[in-house]
Amino acid sequence: MTKIAVFISGRGSNFTALYENIKKGNIKNAEISVVFSNKEDAKGLEYAKKENIPYICIPSKDYKNRQEYDRLIVQSLKPYNIDLICLAGYMRIVTEELINEYENKIINIHPALLPSFKGLHAQQQALEYGVKFSGCTVHFVDGGMDSGAIILQKVVPVYDNDTEETLSARILEQEHIAYSEAVAKIAEGKVTVKGRKVSIKE
Repeated sequence: MTKIAVFISGRGSNFTALYENIKKGNIKNAEISVVFSNKEDAKGLEYAKKENIPYICIPSKDYKNRQEYDRLIVQSLKPYNIDLICLAGYMRIVTEELINEYENKIINIHPALLPSFKGLHAQQQALEYGVKFSGCTVHFVDGGMDSGAIILQKVVPVYDNDTEETLSARILEQEHIAYSEAVAKIAEGKVTVKGRKVSIKE
């Protein structure tokens, strides 16, 4: 059984999509063992409470030192024997304290086709650049910003009348599909990573 910790900072829509897909059997051999949030008012925590999923909240505003904060996270996760961390709208850059502890066991989803449009407001960046296609990327987390090895991507068209909101909504639909697909493949032991190359066995 792959034990998952989901990290959230807000509504946690990718968290809820993962959980629902595990419940439906679309993701096998996996369970969400704990939800972690750096914000006490994260909406996703309400869902965790409703579904009786254990959760941890350590407000990041109380810690100025990022390394110290991530060391605390590592300690708080120890009792759960976590195999995979899924960043799902977690609005913090993780440090080597967490990355080294969970090497190639932390994944993130980003609302753009990496390596294009890293960081915040990726959808608006895509619109301003004038691309005809955008999408989302599930990737391993390394020490850079949205720079880890790519697991899989989903593509959506960009329309002339798109706004940041409409494009974001179209991408989000694909995020829910892509993240669950990636987690399912990892839980089945079908994903291997070597440097920047990720292989998925079919």
